[in-house]
Amino acid sequence: MGQDTAGASTDVPARLLLISDTHVPLRAKRLPDELLREADRADVVLHAGDWVDVATLDLLEGRARRLVGVYGNNDGPELRARLPETARVRLGGLRFGVVHETGAATGREARCAALHPDLDVLVFGHSHIPWDTLAPGGLRLLNPGSPTDRRRQPFCTYMTCTVADGILGEVVLHRLPRR
Repeated sequence: MGQDTAGASTDVPARLLLISDTHVPLRAKRLPDELLREADRADVVLHAGDWVDVATLDLLEGRARRLVGVYGNNDGPELRARLPETARVRLGGLRFGVVHETGAATGREARCAALHPDLDVLVFGHSHIPWDTLAPGGLRLLNPGSPTDRRRQPFCTYMTCTVADGILGEVVLHRLPRR
């Protein structure tokens, strides 16, 4: 889990689950069942921070085949001791980065492209607003939103995608039913 920079490459087709801002137990008592089923099906779960609860990290570590996660601004010392601020991993021939915060929406693509020139895909969170854009130079920026706290969004959300042979397959934004 966490930072994976040296040689660990997964160049076989993989199903990815992208989540962020779970905020358990502050915004929800538990993760939605649909999200847990997706975690069971995924080859890799990427979590872009704001877990809030160590039990959520433990739960996903126990269910996921592979978990890559970072801490967010709402994560305390226990989570920060177990998770990096930034994670990098090679999956299906693509270079992924995971961070919590990328700053203001205005100028995000250019800023992230400058900060992460060695990545193909950057997964981030913080805003709870789903985001899927392409930065100058080809960096794909993905924010799955939040599966537990929709804030001003119409739905709680998460993303899935596949990756193989250096190609990011269709990125699907999943809307969870209102609780």
